[in-house]
Amino acid sequence: MRPALRRLILSSALVAATALSTAAQQSDPATLVADQVQLTGTSTLIAKGGVEVIHKGAVLRATEVRYDSTTGGLEILGPITLTEPDGTVVLASAAELSADLRNGILQSARVVMDRQLQLAASEMQRVEGRHTVLSRAVASSCQICADNPTPLWEIRAQRIIHDQLERQIYFDNAQLRMFGVPVAYLPHFRMPDPSLDRARGILSPRLISTSRLGFGIEVPYFIPLGSSRDLTLLPLLASKDVQSLGMRYRQAFRTGQIELNGAASRDQSLSRGRGWLAATGSFTLPRGFYLYFSGRVVSDDAYLRDYDLSEDDRLDSTLQIGRVRRDELIEARLRHSHSIREGEANSRLPQLIADLDWQRRFDAPGIGGKLTFGINIHSHRRSSDENILGRDMSQARLSLLWRRDWLLPQGILAAAELGTAVDLNRVSQDSRYSSRVYTATPMMRAELRWPWARTGATGISDVLEPVVEMVWSRQHNAGDIPNSDSELVEFDEGNLFGFSRFPGYDRREGGRRINAGVSWTRIYPGGTSLIASAGRVFRFSGYDQFSPVSGLNGDRSSWVSALHLQTANGIRFQGRATFDDSFDLSRGELRMGIARARYGLDASWIWADADPSENRLVDTSEWSLDGRVKLASNWTALASGRYDFGVNEATRAGVGLEYLNECLKVEMALTRKFSGTAAIRPSTNFSLSMDLLGFGGRPSGSAATRSCSF
Repeated sequence: MRPALRRLILSSALVAATALSTAAQQSDPATLVADQVQLTGTSTLIAKGGVEVIHKGAVLRATEVRYDSTTGGLEILGPITLTEPDGTVVLASAAELSADLRNGILQSARVVMDRQLQLAASEMQRVEGRHTVLSRAVASSCQICADNPTPLWEIRAQRIIHDQLERQIYFDNAQLRMFGVPVAYLPHFRMPDPSLDRARGILSPRLISTSRLGFGIEVPYFIPLGSSRDLTLLPLLASKDVQSLGMRYRQAFRTGQIELNGAASRDQSLSRGRGWLAATGSFTLPRGFYLYFSGRVVSDDAYLRDYDLSEDDRLDSTLQIGRVRRDELIEARLRHSHSIREGEANSRLPQLIADLDWQRRFDAPGIGGKLTFGINIHSHRRSSDENILGRDMSQARLSLLWRRDWLLPQGILAAAELGTAVDLNRVSQDSRYSSRVYTATPMMRAELRWPWARTGATGISDVLEPVVEMVWSRQHNAGDIPNSDSELVEFDEGNLFGFSRFPGYDRREGGRRINAGVSWTRIYPGGTSLIASAGRVFRFSGYDQFSPVSGLNGDRSSWVSALHLQTANGIRFQGRATFDDSFDLSRGELRMGIARARYGLDASWIWADADPSENRLVDTSEWSLDGRVKLASNWTALASGRYDFGVNEATRAGVGLEYLNECLKVEMALTRKFSGTAAIRPSTNFSLSMDLLGFGGRPSGSAATRSCSF
């Protein structure tokens, strides 16, 4: 008889015998399958060779199993492999288990949880299918090699209990060892098993050392508050008399979420307490609307930098509601701004700002094309009552624009736009301006584009597109309205074409002009792409609307050019430049990035000439760098820096080192902030964090596993 057929007959016979012998005792009997079956007396079954016991999703594999129907017990000879329905694997040399595999004792046992965490013990006891008790046990998620059996870290305990229902692991009389050396003794503690993502307990601690706070340690404590809320406490103690308690609260709702962050601190910097609080949230509202809010408050100007939380020098709080549809935009925003920049008085800044925008696009009946109607209402307030310095403004703007596009012979694309904008301005607490100013700005534009495309025999595609726009709009006296939102003008390829180069509404570009430019796009079959563009503006009126440094002053603007390169092997390059006919550069920007498996680099350089009209009294020239290099399979070096050529000094520098494998993550970082003010002095920060991977989550997918080949 063929072995496969004999195995099938014996298996079927054994299943039937097992079912008959246990039917009176349980409604869901275990199933036994084996190569050889022997019945001894009337109560003992002996199964040998490829034995499998299956019960409620649990599968036991062994060399030999003895089943006694009078006691309902299984005597098992190994090697034994028991696979639980949740994926937990138990290995042992011998065992005595109940027929349902829920109770019993295993010798020389090892538990592998979620293919990650290993628990090994001389003896393991299973209790009611829920608790696994290991005596004289060791826990680790590190790869253990035969020639070097000492793991990077391990926890040795007199007893380890795994609660499969609560998904918790308890340790009694435990000792943490690093590279085989004891580093900590813990009489009793608890950790989540790898299958649990949100469990109450201590998170990875972080060591810090800064010139402002001294040497300290932060030990986060995570508290789940149900399935939709959690709280993380962040106690921090440092040597320079620093006591700080931070917190993060998160809650998810059916239609959105909120998050609160903050801290209360005491240190040597101030005799009183210090702290900060931040809140963010977003919600989906009925009829397609959304709600977003964010806000931050801080006790003093230096707190955020002292505690390495942020380098922002203005704190904005925002409440926004809106809706975006295919032909409609509605947005309402309320913003409060608080400056912590040295030398700025908040009473003289527009701290409270309100905006309302509505735009609607319609099909133009009879004439074709699209009609766009827009309303914008803006208001900002200063708390100061001083003349000029405490100026307040309220503005309402209405616009109507018609546009139509045509496809002409030879592939030429034509477009025409015609419209008008009406601005109503109310000025308070500034004697230099009229209290009410009304302006109407008619405008028109004609555009021609002629894209030329070709694809070569090698698969390389090229698109060359010259563009010419003829624009006219009414020019107004710039001195009639205060300029609050259009001071910072940037001339680049993004705004070469259009009605106005001013970023806001307080100024509208006027006069007769031609916007001309050309772009070239090349795409290679392997995925590399190149985009280059250049252009300038020719004016026939309205020569002096912009500052001389902006590149837009006079009858001819400066040239603007841009180059974007993206290669298939991860190289990125972006360059922008504004220069005159003598190639004197007034603005420039270079950005480069390389992303490879073993290294990466992001570098940038910016240049801008001094411009008093933009409150930039000295030339700006700054270089920044962020890089990483993989020193070995588990080691990565990091470096960053920023240098200001305008003052010939570094503003920030940092180095870091990261170790990552299947069971351990260590991060070290050293940063130096060179610039400072009277309230915010230069500082040096060092941080060290270590994470024992394998508890409550999975290791990084990019982590390299420890090699046992040598």
